[in-house]
Order: sequence, then structure tokens, then C-alpha cells
Amino acid sequence: MTQRQAIFPSDRHALYDAHRYSAAIRSGDLLFVSGQVGSREDGSPEPDFKTQVERAFANLSAVLEAAGCSFDDIIDVTSFHTDPENQFETIMAVKNEAFPAAPYPNWTAVGVNWLAGFDFEIKVIARIPQDA
Repeated sequence: MTQRQAIFPSDRHALYDAHRYSAAIRSGDLLFVSGQVGSREDGSPEPDFKTQVERAFANLSAVLEAAGCSFDDIIDVTSFHTDPENQFETIMAVKNEAFPAAPYPNWTAVGVNWLAGFDFEIKVIARIPQDA
């Protein structure tokens, strides 16, 4: 049986401890990243929406890096949005910086009415490179 290994970025955020979850779990050559939000270091939400989305992607990048991965290794994305229609343009601008060229990962966007004070969350599954 494959062992689960918890992965945390070097700048571990307060939310992981406060809510008792791992930033990611490595199982074999797969990395299951928990939903990343645009939190400040103390775990509070970034109030500016664009900055919140950028922070969520930066937090995601830090978790991927801790496991030896990058955005190129992502195979599946799920994002959660509190106001998809009005947030779409801002999210797409940040997304297009993270994924500038094909092949793009699978992506499922879900509208929700609550994200614990946040307005955007992103979770992914990535394949860990053999040399990581």
C-alpha cells in the first residue's frame, strides 16, 4: 500500500494549523493539493479580489514547489468562486499568466456561496516528476 506523505511549503500558513489539514498529500507519483486561498501569512483573507486570486496562485505555487512540482505538472484543477459572473475576467487574467500555453490542465469551476471569508479557492492534482 502506498504511504501518504504530507507536504507543506516552507512558509507554512496559519490556516493549516488552525483548521488541521495538510497543504498537500503525496501518494505515489500523484500530489493532491488542498484548496489554496488568497490568505495573508496570518490566515486572514486578502481584501482586494485580484490580489486575493494572485495570492491563491502564489500559495499554490509554493505547495507545488515543496513537492518538486510546477504548474506544468498540474493535470486537474477545481476552482471555487463566490461570484463567478463578475469575477471571471479577473480570474482569467491571473490564470492565463499561470498557464500561458497548451496543453492546459482539466478545469472545473464551481460557484459557491461561502468560502470562509474568501472569494476564490483553487485545488489541484499534479503528477510529481520522476526526478523530484
